[in-house]
Amino acid sequence: IFYSMTQSTVITLTTAQDYLPKLAYKIAMPQPQTHLFEIELTVSNWGGDLLDLKMPVWTPGSYLVREYAKQLQDFVAVTSQGDWAKPTLRERLTTTKIAKHHWQIQANRHKDITISYRMFANELTVRTNHLDATHGYFNPAALCFYVPGSEDCPIEITIVSPDPSWKVTTPLPEISPQTFLAADFDTLVDSPFEIGCQRIYDFTVLDKPHQLVIWGEGNLNPQVAIDDIKKIVEVEAKIFGGLPYEQYIFLLHLSPAGGGGLEHKDCCSLLYPRFSFQAGEKHNRFMQLVAHEFFHLWNVKRIRPAALEKFDYERENYTPSLWFSEGTTSYYDLLIPRWAGIYDQQEFLAELSKEITRFMTTPGRLVQPLSESSFDAWIKLYRPDANSSNSQMSYYLKGEMVTLLLDLLIRDRTQGTKSFNDVLVAMWEQFGKAEIGFTETQLKQIIESIANQDLTEFYDQYIHGVEELPFNDYLAAVGIELKPINTNNVPNLGIVVKSEHGREMIKSVASNSPAQLAGIDPGDELLAIDGFKVSAEKLTDRLKSYQTGQQIQLTIFHGDRLTTVPVTLSASQPDRYQLCQIEHPTDLQHQLFKAWMNLPSD
Repeated sequence: IFYSMTQSTVITLTTAQDYLPKLAYKIAMPQPQTHLFEIELTVSNWGGDLLDLKMPVWTPGSYLVREYAKQLQDFVAVTSQGDWAKPTLRERLTTTKIAKHHWQIQANRHKDITISYRMFANELTVRTNHLDATHGYFNPAALCFYVPGSEDCPIEITIVSPDPSWKVTTPLPEISPQTFLAADFDTLVDSPFEIGCQRIYDFTVLDKPHQLVIWGEGNLNPQVAIDDIKKIVEVEAKIFGGLPYEQYIFLLHLSPAGGGGLEHKDCCSLLYPRFSFQAGEKHNRFMQLVAHEFFHLWNVKRIRPAALEKFDYERENYTPSLWFSEGTTSYYDLLIPRWAGIYDQQEFLAELSKEITRFMTTPGRLVQPLSESSFDAWIKLYRPDANSSNSQMSYYLKGEMVTLLLDLLIRDRTQGTKSFNDVLVAMWEQFGKAEIGFTETQLKQIIESIANQDLTEFYDQYIHGVEELPFNDYLAAVGIELKPINTNNVPNLGIVVKSEHGREMIKSVASNSPAQLAGIDPGDELLAIDGFKVSAEKLTDRLKSYQTGQQIQLTIFHGDRLTTVPVTLSASQPDRYQLCQIEHPTDLQHQLFKAWMNLPSD
């Protein structure tokens, strides 16, 4: 509270709120076919000579510096008076670009300033912006500035639609027609907008309202999807003891190709191929995506590493614990549809077998530790190259595998009285409810307390180290074993080849494989084996004619040089791994398996 004394000794009382800037966005799209959002930001009650504006370089949930400012153009700052939407007087202000994402405005003691700019939006992903004649979608981190020092100020967002029939979907509260209020910049960033003729389906789960919002056409049956989404919501709510929101939106974009998801506190954005909703495996994959993003409303949106407790939108936010935030979530996105009855235990084991196969056929698992993979997400996971499979390990995938082992370890040591669910509940109670960031040490201590075991060796070997994961040692607890399978049973050459525009291009070369030892590189063009032309499609069949240890002559274009290289083939490698139930499980193994699969006990 501030007091001021006038010459006539009259005391006036004002509050700190009176001195806070007021921030209001107007976001228009008058010609959506041009892919240009037109944005006005009005800063009222500004009290300084300089006004700094910064555009985020990344968005929470997607750990890559994406340089959103690269799409910005036509930046102008002017003074404004009266109604910010209809200023009566404008004076252009001097602006200076300080850095790639940082603009500075000479306010010259003007209290009310309007900044206008346009943002090109033609990238349909869950973490970017997309605008065309059919709809507008934006993530505020990829569209909106923040004012350093004023991140906690409320922000109004008014949407000006190009067509009166277009609707606005966002988790933010609507305070007047087409105007929404974010409590602060973090809340704004956490609230995507969909503007258009999207189809909206309302449903209730556990007495709370939900929506499935769909843009695009495809073969999705909304009611079938909603029935299964309800099951997923109920199962996940049961783990954590309820739903931590008042309402929730599933925002689904049906795309020509590609997929993905991005979590938010009160909604999620989903992208899925428009004709991939058939019953069976494709439907199951979609429900796994739903389970994954919905699970994040607890794990990472509220239970989050200390490095992500307060977001720094200017730079990378490093943590070694993304294996828990993302990998554990990946483990549960397989389990939850099983627990919800969307698929049975054999389908679950088949899906988990595919994940283990991906892990075991990635050479980088023996090179990059899990904690390092998490820390280096910003420079590696989202920027793969031809050598990535040799040198990197996804924290999603290995985090999923490590959580599997920890879950089985806990079930075994407690004879089924506890599971990794208890770890999640403890993390929720200690950190999630209060949204206090956890440290790597605190996470380890909670897992150890549930397992009643010192896990230092486990961490050193499988989280901070690169020792091979001993799947069968842990799977035995539930009467399961992992079997390597060699589908083709051909000698190993160690290359992946794809046909591109009539050329057979070598896309990757496995570490320490015969091809790598012979000096063959990704980007080389494969022409022939022993003088006879070979294609990517026929490569495996050709290799069946040879034996382990036999030398072949591989003809390639290495750059623009035609060369023939001798290569000595090595032993055939497993290309698939399969989980199988053992023939005669003990009673305890049988009961632990049923509990793991959420099946009725005998």
